[in-house]
Amino acid sequence: MNCTRRIGLRYYSTASPSTSHFNQRITSLKNVSGPTKVNDALQLFDEMLQRQPPPNIIQLNQLITLIVKMKQYSTALSLYKQIKLMGIPTDLYAMNISINCHCRLDQAAYGFALLATILKQGHQPDLATYNTLINGLVLVDRVFEASELFKKLLREKVCEPTQVMYGSVINGLCKVGDTSKALELLRFMESGSCKPDVVQYNTVIDSLCKDRMVDNALQLFTKMTEKRVLANVITYNPLIQGLCNFGRETEAAKVLRDMEEEGVSPGVDTFNIVVNSFCKQGSVKDAQLAVETMIRRGLHPDVITYNALIDGYCLRGEVDEARKVLNGMLETNLVPDIITYNSLINGYCKKKQIDKARHLFQEIQHKGLTPNVITYSTMIQGMFQSRNPAAARELFNKMQAKGLAPDICTYHILFHGMCKNSQCSDALVLFRSLGSKELTEDVDLYTILIDGCSKCGKLNVAMDLFDELCLKGLKPNVRTYTVMISVYCQGGLFGKANDLLRKMEDNGCLPDSVMYNVIVQELLKKSKCEEAENFLEEMINRGFMPDSTTFTMVLHLIPNVGKESRMRTIVQKLTSVER
Repeated sequence: MNCTRRIGLRYYSTASPSTSHFNQRITSLKNVSGPTKVNDALQLFDEMLQRQPPPNIIQLNQLITLIVKMKQYSTALSLYKQIKLMGIPTDLYAMNISINCHCRLDQAAYGFALLATILKQGHQPDLATYNTLINGLVLVDRVFEASELFKKLLREKVCEPTQVMYGSVINGLCKVGDTSKALELLRFMESGSCKPDVVQYNTVIDSLCKDRMVDNALQLFTKMTEKRVLANVITYNPLIQGLCNFGRETEAAKVLRDMEEEGVSPGVDTFNIVVNSFCKQGSVKDAQLAVETMIRRGLHPDVITYNALIDGYCLRGEVDEARKVLNGMLETNLVPDIITYNSLINGYCKKKQIDKARHLFQEIQHKGLTPNVITYSTMIQGMFQSRNPAAARELFNKMQAKGLAPDICTYHILFHGMCKNSQCSDALVLFRSLGSKELTEDVDLYTILIDGCSKCGKLNVAMDLFDELCLKGLKPNVRTYTVMISVYCQGGLFGKANDLLRKMEDNGCLPDSVMYNVIVQELLKKSKCEEAENFLEEMINRGFMPDSTTFTMVLHLIPNVGKESRMRTIVQKLTSVER
């Protein structure tokens, strides 16, 4: 009796206490986080290999899987090399993990070599093997190869693809912007035995919305629900976002209502989309109400929520309110990011409160955040706008000294600010010193310089710059043509201005309202009333209207009551159009 009980106890405690001990330690590692986790895992691996007899491959696979989840792919591969040297037999699961690591390291060739090894050893690769290869290729943006492998598996009937495999290929196609092919594959799934689930539909719906094909996304959503595939919050979010991006807030609100009626609760991301949309419309009060609704529902606004509110207030010029939001954010122990501070700095600069912007710029660095290109660009623009070009250029130099490369927007701000502050000669010297082809062939930079030179009275330099732009084979845009026509008009070269207007149309660049207003104003300044009348009629016939400056100039030229004139007829025509 006692003997039987001992046998029973020994059976349940397992033959090897150390196996149980290793299992417990692997399980405990799953719940550990922090920088020591990798070292702890490697120490456990060494202990396991030192044990005699060594543990089986199943336990080692469990530990190496943890290391792979920590993104230590090279480490995982080196551990398998040690296992091989120890003479411990590996299995298909170990080979699949190795294939995954090679693919994530952009070593697909090694992954395929392992597939060949599996076949040579007489093993049959399983679905996990092919899923791993396809997903690995997608992860390193080798989507074409993933797609070709998938087609081969289908064509040669090597295996029956699962939703996971289909999902990897669909995700890859969407990732590289080939949404139409992803949609084709989804349709193929619908017609086959392996039907798509909500994950595959979500991927395509999201991609369609990002491609600005919201109506197509809504149609797919309708078809999905007709097939009784239950939508989740990830389905609804891109639809709401897509509709808001197109200013279709009423439809977005309906989708939100439908979502709740279907029992799908909006998450923080959903509310963030709504808050951001309200703020962009200038309806910050509605955005605040949405945040209050979030809190009532037990959701916690995050940094993205507060950033949207701060940006919304700054867009309305209510910078003090934006600062209050930042203070409230700090009270909830949320850490503002660089986007938070960039929005607020931009708000202060727009209000020409440059000292407050400077103070905030210093505060960023004291809080351990690193100002980015947007931070510096915003501050540089603010300093130029506050008529402090020296400080703006000093900050530009500091930015470069810190190893932060200015982007094209920074250069636009810099050159515009220098030209606006009568530093056209310095701007030209700096432009000639630029080594980047992207900058020296940027049409917008040329336009800024041409405009700056014309306003500094350097009309010949402006004309030379335009000729240089054309000789480089660059295509002027409507803003470039507008500036250049203004230059010709200022120089009294109205024939050239008219020729350029006709030439731009021949080049497929159509004039806009701004261009016509510039031409008419320049002609009126030079008392070229008949030519101004011609252009006024042309602009009205094209559906454009004079702005307030043009209209005021025109009114001053109408003769006394009782006298008929062509200008009076044009003004009467304008007033009838406005009615």
